[in-house]
Amino acid sequence: MFLSIDGGDGAGKTTQVALLVQWLTKIGYEVLACRDPGSSRLGELLRELVLKRSDLEIGRRAEMLLYMAARAQLTEQFIRPALSSGKLVVCDRYLLANVVYQGYAGGLDVDALWTVGHVATGGLKPDLTIVLDVPVEVAAARLHRELDRMEKQGDAFHGRVRQGFLAEAARHPAEILVVDASQPIDRVHAAVRAAVEPLLPPSRRRTS
Repeated sequence: MFLSIDGGDGAGKTTQVALLVQWLTKIGYEVLACRDPGSSRLGELLRELVLKRSDLEIGRRAEMLLYMAARAQLTEQFIRPALSSGKLVVCDRYLLANVVYQGYAGGLDVDALWTVGHVATGGLKPDLTIVLDVPVEVAAARLHRELDRMEKQGDAFHGRVRQGFLAEAARHPAEILVVDASQPIDRVHAAVRAAVEPLLPPSRRRTS
């Protein structure tokens, strides 16, 4: 089973990915945790390029293609082999982030991004994407560190990001679930668990 957790910057993705992986491991599953962009050597280099190199001018289309290249490597090198070996995969972001950040917020064509993403991933989609939703001002207040290149895009941009996630969840309700991430961490984790548990392979399901 392939799960992704997504949402705006400051929504708590990293925390919830860690908690989900911890719980799945505790109840007896082998889990691959990964991040997009990242995990592969190429992906980490591209992550550094698109998120940290503020000295470079990177247009939206080039930005999108760099993310797609990182995802193509991640999918081929890690996600597909893990799924083939029977592991569960939990990914911090995936294709939906590209659609929202470079599409809804960045002005590129949304349907075209889905098409390019299909090519980059060989059509591999998560069984479920959980979007952690939080108001922009709340998310911004949680970022107590130096901001990366995407996080510096401004409130209007991040407002479009939030609306993009909600719009895609409305378009694909069977594939994308929205969770209120303004709640305390334990309540968000409980909501994530409640969404994931019915999808777990029955032969491996445990009680916690």
